Amino acid sequence: MIKSLLSKKLGELRITRTELSRATGIRLNTISALYNDVLDRVSMDQLDKICEALDCDLSEILVWEPNKIKMTSPISKKK
Repeated sequence: MIKSLLSKKLGELRITRTELSRATGIRLNTISALYNDVLDRVSMDQLDKICEALDCDLSEILVWEPNKIKMTSPISKKK
């Protein structure tokens, strides 16, 4: 599962969602949904703009955590 760390990052930088929205041109509703970790989809362009505005790496705003229930089957490595 992909988890958003945007609220933590904005808190560290003392930046509001509104300031980020204005800096990136991304709708405040989209920023808020990512901030609250309820956004299902986000574009690569939006992620790029957020990382650029915050001068951060993608790993500082998104993290992958294993799902409690497996959603896929493992891929076997070819020898």
